[in-house]
Amino acid sequence: MPKQPATGALLGLALGDALGYPTEFKTVPLILSMFGPWRELELSQRARVSDDTQMTLAVGRALATAMERGFLAPKRLERSLREEFVDWYQSPENNRAPGNTCLRACELLKAEGRAWQDASRIGSKGCGANMRVAPIGLAPGLSGEQRAGAAQLQAALTHGHPTALAASDLTAHAVHLLARGADPAGLVGHLRSYALDNRTRYHHTWLGDLWTRSQDPGPEQFVARGWDECLEILGRLQEAVRTVSPETDPCLATGEGWIAEEALATGLLCFLLFPDEPVTALRRAACTAGDSDSVACLTGAFAGAWLGAEAWPADWAERIEYRGDLSALGALWDA
Repeated sequence: MPKQPATGALLGLALGDALGYPTEFKTVPLILSMFGPWRELELSQRARVSDDTQMTLAVGRALATAMERGFLAPKRLERSLREEFVDWYQSPENNRAPGNTCLRACELLKAEGRAWQDASRIGSKGCGANMRVAPIGLAPGLSGEQRAGAAQLQAALTHGHPTALAASDLTAHAVHLLARGADPAGLVGHLRSYALDNRTRYHHTWLGDLWTRSQDPGPEQFVARGWDECLEILGRLQEAVRTVSPETDPCLATGEGWIAEEALATGLLCFLLFPDEPVTALRRAACTAGDSDSVACLTGAFAGAWLGAEAWPADWAERIEYRGDLSALGALWDA
């Protein structure tokens, strides 16, 4: 059976989301008292997901549409992302406690003729930027420049902070490396090297004049701020992978995940604690004090990209909400 990393990553992301949705906003002692031991956390019968999966599907559909129209270029992707984000914003299904940054930016993106840079929330680096970026790391045939530019652009439409851009780029890069079979043991080192290589690289063709909305003297200083915050947390992650007990809340080591760089680091930490036990990794991610659904979302994307579609229990995968949409996108990219 071929690995099917795209199907594995998208299903894993949604399963993590559904597992963490009921535990979000709760302390670890409260989660344990309500749901029992963390290693036995069960998916709810309805397996409902949050806006994290909805927004991932929006990015995935936008990317597929843009690639159907030809070579993936900024204007083409921006147009389809904008359509998908506004559709999500106006959908009656958008009732899963979405973040204020996404809501405000999408409201502004509705206006015909408004530059997307004017809708972007330049001060926000919420995890909404990167919890939805996995499709960019899974789509085949993209160059490194396209992958980085697309990852940053999809973040920037709503979250314009440089750390949101860097964390989204790193998240997509991690998913891409794992889908291609990179050894998890060397992953954090690869991501640190990538961050250092890109520290002052501003993607003008993808981001336009976004940086001018900030207080930074130039585009290089603008992006460096984001990469430096990501490098700092990747250093903490490298230490945590070696020293943290799987029995303690991972958020204590790498943050609660409300912001983009913490969601990346804590999602990766849960995966790296259990690289060959994907369900245990998801359970650990869902039993956290922070933004449990977003952290588990990312953990599921990493584990599924690494292990493929077979990683997930069939009875879980069968009842996940939006399963048809997730499987269709996965099949498209796994083909």
